[in-house]
Amino acid sequence: MAAAPSLAPDAPLHIVSNAGSGSKDAHEARERIEAVLSAAHRPHEFILIENPGELTKVAKKAADAAVRSDGAVVVAGGDGTINAVVQAVLPSRRPLGIIPQGTFNYSSRAHDIPLDATEATSALLTARLKPVQVGLVNDRVFLVNASLGLYPELLQDREAYKRQYGRYRSVAMWAGMKTLLREHRQLLVEVEHEQGSEHLLTPSIFVGNNALQLEQVGLDEAKDIQRHRLAAVIVEPVGTAELLWLGVRGMLGQLGDDERIRNFPFRSMTVRLLNGGRRDIKVAVDGEIFQCKPPLTFRVADHPLMLLAPSADE
Repeated sequence: MAAAPSLAPDAPLHIVSNAGSGSKDAHEARERIEAVLSAAHRPHEFILIENPGELTKVAKKAADAAVRSDGAVVVAGGDGTINAVVQAVLPSRRPLGIIPQGTFNYSSRAHDIPLDATEATSALLTARLKPVQVGLVNDRVFLVNASLGLYPELLQDREAYKRQYGRYRSVAMWAGMKTLLREHRQLLVEVEHEQGSEHLLTPSIFVGNNALQLEQVGLDEAKDIQRHRLAAVIVEPVGTAELLWLGVRGMLGQLGDDERIRNFPFRSMTVRLLNGGRRDIKVAVDGEIFQCKPPLTFRVADHPLMLLAPSADE
């Protein structure tokens, strides 16, 4: 078994950043990060994302650099960018730091990482290593959630609205409601987990790995995330109006009380699509959409991500 990673107080930080994109916010965030680390004389380098298509390549470059230097990778971005960097960092076993730059920032908020770039960078200087559970759908990691069916549609519509109206939570919520008002295909699936196998008809299967998000929608499985488990949320076959009402109940934190929602914890679950042939399945992972080959197996990764979390006395 590989030794758990450690990090020296002066270990180099290899920062994956969008600062090369030219946006004003990204440029200002990079300046603030640079100011904190330079003032503390902490060795660091920025590894820039010149365009979104290079994110995977840049993340791998940062992970390789951290292995060579016994350093850590730091990602400045939202949940989707964090996911891509975790995909590269997890096999390397190097620590990961987060400077949140996204809309929802579930990965950061769940571990009390400040949302301000200056404060988050300062917290890295005295951070402790915290093991964080990582979910897998086939070979793709997720820290927040993974899903198929309705949720990928919600994300596609949300991104289209954000490009048009701006990256605001209100825009995301309005886009979600618009999506729920449309007719949706029902998925016929075989679901196999520790309790057995069954055939189900559902518009959506959602798998959660973030206690904060599960708590916000009112699901008791939030506590199971701390017990080496993931949380399955399966919607019963419902009409458009009922889907809209479920969306409202989720925003009110009352989803767990609804009889049209089935939810349970698991360590491993395989989903086979029975009405889709052998075609690839559209899966949403931490806010990004991927095509995955069936069947889909959701499970907890064999070893945790070592997160640079704020020390307890901050």
